[in-house]
Amino acid sequence: MNVSLTVWLLTVVALCVLVAVDFFIGRKPHDVSVKEAGVWTVVWVVLACLFGVGLLVFGGAGPAGEFFAGYVTEKSLSVDNLFVFVLIMAKFAVPSQYQQRVLMVGVLVALVLRAGFIAAGAAIISTFSWVFYLFGAFLIWTAWKLIQDARKDGHEEDYQENKLLKAVEKRFGVADRYHGTKLWVEQNGKRVMTPMLVVMLAIGSTDVLFALDSIPAIYGLTQDPYIVFTANAFALMGLRQLYFLIGGLLKKLVHLSYGLSIILGFIGVKLVLHALHESGVHVPEISIPFSLGFIVLVLAVTTITSLRASKKQEEREAARP
Repeated sequence: MNVSLTVWLLTVVALCVLVAVDFFIGRKPHDVSVKEAGVWTVVWVVLACLFGVGLLVFGGAGPAGEFFAGYVTEKSLSVDNLFVFVLIMAKFAVPSQYQQRVLMVGVLVALVLRAGFIAAGAAIISTFSWVFYLFGAFLIWTAWKLIQDARKDGHEEDYQENKLLKAVEKRFGVADRYHGTKLWVEQNGKRVMTPMLVVMLAIGSTDVLFALDSIPAIYGLTQDPYIVFTANAFALMGLRQLYFLIGGLLKKLVHLSYGLSIILGFIGVKLVLHALHESGVHVPEISIPFSLGFIVLVLAVTTITSLRASKKQEEREAARP
């Protein structure tokens, strides 16, 4: 799909306006209720669907199908991010009324960093077609690693700061407590970071690690940078509300890692087949409609089996003397 510079600029401006409205409405620190989170989650999903319909009208069924497949994939992968976000919030003991501000800024940092990954991915793909083999192999390896992690009881019980974050803390220093929503304060005559800024950087930098599999995954569904960017943007921008909406349900999604591993493995195979096709080898290619249907089916089955398994576990625990 050929997208002009004007359309790119209008899209970025529109997304910035939506972010500004979201920030303005939630600017006052407060505890987010399930109702508020649910309403805004629906708003972001509806906006994504409207954007997809717009692509259908102006770009055709192909771009629209690619967007929805990419959006659903990125949204499902972002749910896995929430597990780590919960651990980060606990690690830094973020007061509940400040969590939405932390998530908003952290997600914005993640979106900016992902834009760089997307641009780099587009440049590499346009220059080296063989990179699809690498992307495919990496996704298949990631899928296998997810299964291995799930068998070991999945997610870590504690969050470990990465080396970059530790270096920043050592360089600038960190205040001993939160100071509202302030990011910098004077302490002992020195300007230091507050824990609020540290946790924002933690969430933003941690998302870069998730981008290492999510960006190749969406490039397995579409090679259009515009669709890749907008699908990522809509998936990430609704992540804050989703955190508060399903925070209590995360522990019930016990089979999520298995579902994501199947999706990543499937897209990895799709990328390898695409690479072979580009190399002149006559192999079948997986269509976008089939990909979208497969991804939705896997997520639905994973959710149902997870909730059933969690319910049975709760019943067993309740029956214990």
